[in-house]
Amino acid sequence: MLQSLAGSSCVRLVERHRSAWCFAFLVLGYLLYLVFGAVVFSSVELPYEDLLRQELRKLKQRFLEEHKCLSEQQLEQFLVRVLEASNYGVSVLSNASGNWNWDFTSALFFASTVLSTTGYGHTVPLSDGGKAFCIIYSVIGIPFTLLFLTAVVQRITVHVTRRPVLYFHIRWGFSKQVVAIIHAVLLGFVTVSCFFFIPAAVFSILEDDWNFLESFYFCFISLSTIGLGDYVPGEGYNQKFRELYKIGITCYLLLGLIAMLVVLETFCELHELKKFRKMFYVKKDKDEDQVHIMEHDQLSFSSITDQAAGLKEDQKQNEPFVAAQASTYSDGSANN
Repeated sequence: MLQSLAGSSCVRLVERHRSAWCFAFLVLGYLLYLVFGAVVFSSVELPYEDLLRQELRKLKQRFLEEHKCLSEQQLEQFLVRVLEASNYGVSVLSNASGNWNWDFTSALFFASTVLSTTGYGHTVPLSDGGKAFCIIYSVIGIPFTLLFLTAVVQRITVHVTRRPVLYFHIRWGFSKQVVAIIHAVLLGFVTVSCFFFIPAAVFSILEDDWNFLESFYFCFISLSTIGLGDYVPGEGYNQKFRELYKIGITCYLLLGLIAMLVVLETFCELHELKKFRKMFYVKKDKDEDQVHIMEHDQLSFSSITDQAAGLKEDQKQNEPFVAAQASTYSDGSANN
């Protein structure tokens, strides 16, 4: 008896705080996912980093042995300066001297990566004025970009997602949830094909040093706005039609970002995902709902009383005019 009562009380306690428990598991799962990613990245990449460090150390030692007149300190100073310039997008290599990072097309590409929060990091402002303008430009431009993307995605979603689903639901009588799921899967497949696989094949052809995996990796890193900057197209010294290529990449990033947002919006409108998200949200208390209802009733009651008071004032204003008409009418009848 006591065990059944304790069990039922525990079930009621869990049901009452279900949202809090789900949120706690969500936070715990996210932290575990972060730790899992760190462990995998460290175990996979650390050996390659160690091999690269050993190779660079051997090359440096061999260079110093072949050039006795150069001290290690001088070589270190030269390498530090070269690495600093490389971090700003300026290369010391002779085959990259013809590529300017701040011509119009490159600056347009940089502005698009800033406003879309992709930020490859391969090109950064050098001057203090450029850094200050980048701050002001981003503060205004990023919210403006979010507003622009929200408006565009909302309009596209109406024509691409909601109307087709309603058409098949009303015209053919299919279940709305089933049609929405099939439509979301097909839309995701088309988007992945048009903005990941096909562009990856194109980049693997246009970029000499990229294979298909590296090209697909660039597309994913870019359209997910991660923007690591380890692969940036159009930076080769023998790149043909570099200006037109940069403009094309800028258009690809904007269109791909819009397509990704449309797909995410389509999946977020699925009934199953809405139910799943609600598991982690805070539910409104009944007291808050009653307060909102009372406030609404008070507003409606006050609006009614205000309307009644306004009508009374109008009647009062019209009363002297009516009385005057009545007096003139009575005077006229007395004279008759």
